[in-house]
Amino acid sequence: MSEAPRAETFVFLDLEATGLPSVDPEVAEISLFAVHRSSLENPERDEAGVPVLPRVLDKLTLCMSPERPFTAKASEITGLSSEALARCRKAGFDGAVARTLQAFLSRQEGPVCLVAHNGFDYDFPLLRTELWRLGAHLPQDTVCLDTLPALRGLDRAHGHGTRAQGRKGYSLGSLFRRYFRAEPSAAHSAEGDVHSLLMVFLHRAAELLVWADEQALSWAQVEPMYVPHDGPGLEA
Repeated sequence: MSEAPRAETFVFLDLEATGLPSVDPEVAEISLFAVHRSSLENPERDEAGVPVLPRVLDKLTLCMSPERPFTAKASEITGLSSEALARCRKAGFDGAVARTLQAFLSRQEGPVCLVAHNGFDYDFPLLRTELWRLGAHLPQDTVCLDTLPALRGLDRAHGHGTRAQGRKGYSLGSLFRRYFRAEPSAAHSAEGDVHSLLMVFLHRAAELLVWADEQALSWAQVEPMYVPHDGPGLEA
């Protein structure tokens, strides 16, 4: 049970990177959608009763050139490559990126809850690594919610666990198709996946807000995915 204060803003997050944790990946794209709690407690719906994106919504999407090469699979899945990012003259995950993230979060009413799908195994530890390398920090009251174990836990509690066992049944795409009977758009782009994540959250917002209040973890509890060789450097 978390003792953290109730989050007032939920920041939905996705990273695209150079590979899986086994290759010590680097971030190549990051996208965040910030939504105030009030928009999640009373989501807007269309004529068919399907949730729609909140009208009041802050977005941030950045591409960056990692120093490490992409694995062939990561490049295929994300559509990103070192060559394309370099051709577009994108800098790496540097101090300017860290300060931009900090500024984006500082504009939101706190405390902030970061939300990612499979976040505890990938997005949060990798972001922690990139920020650690720069000596950068997030607000001390920031908390984290991973919708993958949250939705699994909710289904088990409601006796729906047999409907979709295992990681495959709870992939972001599988959940989106199950809830909306449609294909997610722009899958495996950071912004496309954040859009899908927010829609999945809105479908079960009441339950997930309670889950976040009770079980969100402090950002300080997230360990880096790995310790980079060239850090920390920048003072936050």
